[in-house]
Amino acid sequence: MSEAAVLAIDQGTSGTKAVVVDAGEVVAVEEVPIRPQYRDGGVVEQDPRELLESVLSAGRRALERAARPVQAVALANQGESVLAWDRATGEPLTPILVWQDGRAAEVTAGLTEYADEVAARTGLALDPYFSAPKMTWLRRHLTDRGVVTTTDSWLLHHLTGAFVTDASTASRSLLTSLGGDAWDPWLVDLFGLGAESLPQVVGCDEVVGTTTAFGAPLPVAGTIVDQQAALLAQGCLAPGDSKCTLGTGAFLLAQTGPDPVRSTHGLTTSVAWRLRGRTDYCLDGQVYTLASAVRWLADLGVIGSAADLDTGAAADCGGAVFVPALAGLAAPWWRSDVQGGFHGLTLATGRAELVRAVVDGLAASIAVVCEAAAGDLGAPLTVLRLDGGLTRSAVLVQAVADLAQVPVAVSPAPHATAVGAAVAARLALDPGLAVPEALPVDGPARLVEPTIDAAQSQDRMDRWRRAAQACVEIADAQQGRVDRAREQDHR
Repeated sequence: MSEAAVLAIDQGTSGTKAVVVDAGEVVAVEEVPIRPQYRDGGVVEQDPRELLESVLSAGRRALERAARPVQAVALANQGESVLAWDRATGEPLTPILVWQDGRAAEVTAGLTEYADEVAARTGLALDPYFSAPKMTWLRRHLTDRGVVTTTDSWLLHHLTGAFVTDASTASRSLLTSLGGDAWDPWLVDLFGLGAESLPQVVGCDEVVGTTTAFGAPLPVAGTIVDQQAALLAQGCLAPGDSKCTLGTGAFLLAQTGPDPVRSTHGLTTSVAWRLRGRTDYCLDGQVYTLASAVRWLADLGVIGSAADLDTGAAADCGGAVFVPALAGLAAPWWRSDVQGGFHGLTLATGRAELVRAVVDGLAASIAVVCEAAAGDLGAPLTVLRLDGGLTRSAVLVQAVADLAQVPVAVSPAPHATAVGAAVAARLALDPGLAVPEALPVDGPARLVEPTIDAAQSQDRMDRWRRAAQACVEIADAQQGRVDRAREQDHR
């Protein structure tokens, strides 16, 4: 038995996955689904108690299935989801505001004059996607009691009693300066959080405490944002190495090494990880709805489930175009107010064409982020590593390769996020282990090459961009009507 067996918890938006990783090999997996509540007004919430129970249940079941002892527990988290909770008892005081929740747009709208300064300090966009605006909104509208933090701090408190967050999660908050290792007082005050008790920021390879939640006492180490964990598991250690995780959303990260690259193409810059006392950075581009858009299709009865994407999609969309802005347009637009839409529909558009349009719309959104990353890196992507549940869809993977015009390497490890957290935990347990030595040794990735040429890709992308621009213009017109109505009310 290896001395490096780790129980890695991947706490995500639609479920919690517990993976036992032994010497880089996944030996047990258990997953407990979570159903976020999507309501009008941009509301996306989770039940904190359901989330905590999913962590405990998945972890215990994975250990039972593995039938071997582990040396540590690792935690990868959602990154930008927040809640208020009682630090004395650990009891939640509010629902969890998921990273997709758009209600904090009112907060960012009131701070637009500081947008450039915020971006300069943090490397991020002033957008409700990130933690601080949601924390401020929660304080304004739900409760002034307890502490307000990201979900990792709450879970780690339940596991260990510690009050911490890791450097990668903190860098997603809009409350830390890029390159800093602590909370930025100016940013904290800007969001009206100066009176808050904020957790200690620790490295991703630190032991943060001990837990008995899964049986015998175990150190808790390897705490990291889910997307950064996948970047690590994919071995993206050299500047320019890029991966995209196909999960609830799509998240493209490009490694830049110890020197942060400031995006000029609409991406964000944040901490990839802090390991061995060194901070590495990454460019980051998001598509807010990917698997959640597929679930939306299934909820409407258009398909049965994500497994039906390949059989349900037509070979051609028949001119239909889908913009998957069901929770706003993220990078490079950063328009949380934009709504999704179908364009180019005719009486000949059928169910299969709609499914194909959704697949192509998701792939086009990823292709736009790939183009932005290439612009910031100063060179086209040579290969894009893909991981996540939706890599099971051959149609979607091929569409990404075609529209991005880049070969995609589909990870042979379907649990990259959990494996990345386990890597960080191994580094915490063995101070003499180098980062490359801690990485798993996987089989060869499945390489998918583009099947259309650059001109065909450009034609499809042009049509998709026109549709996306139409959605933006509709949002602009709606905002204009709101502004005019407010002006009349003030007269």
